[in-house]
Amino acid sequence: MTDGLYIHIPFCHQICFYCDFNKVFFKNQPVDEYIDCLGEELMMMREEGMFGAEGPLTIFIGGGTPTALDNGQLEKLFAHIRRAVPTERLIEFSTEANPDELTPDKLVILRENGVRRLSIGVQSFDAELLERLGRTHSPGDAERVVRQARDEGFENISIDLMYGLPGQTMEQWEDTLDRALALGLPHYSAYSLIVEPKTIFYNLMNKDLLPLPGEDIEAKMFSRLIERMADTGLRQYEISNFAIDGFESVHNKLYWQNRSYAGAGAGAHGYANGIRYSNHGPLKKYMNAVKEGRRPVFEDHTVTLEEEMEEEMFLGLRMTAGVRYDDFSRRFGNALDEVYGTEIRDLTEQGLIAEDNEAVRLTQKGVFLGNEVFQKFLG
Repeated sequence: MTDGLYIHIPFCHQICFYCDFNKVFFKNQPVDEYIDCLGEELMMMREEGMFGAEGPLTIFIGGGTPTALDNGQLEKLFAHIRRAVPTERLIEFSTEANPDELTPDKLVILRENGVRRLSIGVQSFDAELLERLGRTHSPGDAERVVRQARDEGFENISIDLMYGLPGQTMEQWEDTLDRALALGLPHYSAYSLIVEPKTIFYNLMNKDLLPLPGEDIEAKMFSRLIERMADTGLRQYEISNFAIDGFESVHNKLYWQNRSYAGAGAGAHGYANGIRYSNHGPLKKYMNAVKEGRRPVFEDHTVTLEEEMEEEMFLGLRMTAGVRYDDFSRRFGNALDEVYGTEIRDLTEQGLIAEDNEAVRLTQKGVFLGNEVFQKFLG
């Protein structure tokens, strides 16, 4: 039985210039057929016992853009979820959303179908930067949709922000933080731009046409982010995530705690029964597999004990709670310092991690150099 369920909707009305997720342009795609195939995949998962009798703790619908679906398609998606997924254990039901697609009607549909948490892709409150990112909403759209969501009864609302953007200045970042925090939300996520292959930004970078701020400016933006969130009473519970107590993302914490989750949809990933798997990404291959009556798994890998311990470290250290000694020994039958004593001592001497009687955690310096820390635990 898995603790979480991720459902992938790969359709977008606009492809953002930085995005490398599995997605396709919405127009002329077999959207309704895909949703029906997704429903069949969920039923296969249920029949295999992946949800158990009581179902997952969390459901997260991501993309792509779930809110690219029209009202009827959203209703169809939720009907398939209700048919296949037990909800007795469900404590969090989330969906991603774009500000210019999350209409009042869609807010009602989401609410009536059990969604209680919204993760809204805002990225910036600077109109020029939004255009540079390939986003189609305006800063006003983001502020409007938050008001409308609250009017519809949504309290658990998060927005995503990005920094280290092409041509972005500290002044622009401060202004985005001002406008974001003025919304008074219980949760914020903020990520530095990573230029991934097969994106428009990657092609521009290779042509020297992507004026990035540089590592020093990016570090200052991250530092300012941490300061502003703390000043507003938001706790940094993970490197890129900040929340009022009680509003942390339960679903994302499953990933960082290295717990099991099912992934449904084209290109979705899952981790169940000690096996990490990924589905076919191309829609045709995904749907053909489902129509043939088989799970649309493209590849899978049985995780070794060594790999599982490595994942426990580099995922768990992303959280400010760190990796607890008792959790590690209970899960693996080995003491943490027996397995990684040398690495922990080296990183402690460098001031990148700290220990107490309960756990090992990143220091403030380690938060800024997280990738260097994580690399130490990879074989």
